[in-house]
Formats: sequence, structure tokens, C-alpha cells
Amino acid sequence: MDIKADKVLDCKGLSCPLPVLKTKKAIEELKSGQILEMIATDPGSKNDMEAWANRTGNPIVGTKEEGGAYVFFIKKS
Repeated sequence: MDIKADKVLDCKGLSCPLPVLKTKKAIEELKSGQILEMIATDPGSKNDMEAWANRTGNPIVGTKEEGGAYVFFIKKS
């Protein structure tokens, strides 16, 4: 997967709800169509981010797991 992010948000070491709150703030700074790459280590972030994306209409366009981290690519709607 080769998605180019316009902004990277490092949420490693943070637990719920901080990754979601920081993602909300970061996505507000982007223009429509831009991509945010959010990196988290909290296993709960997988469900949290899916629920947040569905609720806000900002789709997750890619995910991957690497080195114990979960990486989400979120497109601002």
C-alpha cells in the first residue's frame, strides 16, 4: 500500500479516547480530500477509528499494522 499522507499524526503510547480526539483535531486542519496518516499502538484504536470514521463521514482509505503499531489513512470529506 502506497498512500501519500498530507499530514502524519503520531498517537503511539496513547490510549482511548486520546487518539480519536487528536485525530479529530488534526483532520479539522486539513482541506477536503487530503489524507491524514494516524499511527497508534492502542489495540482498541481499530474499533474506535472505524466508529469515528463512520460517524463523521471521513473514510478510512487504508490501514496497516507494522511493528506493533496500527496505521490509519483517513481522507477528509
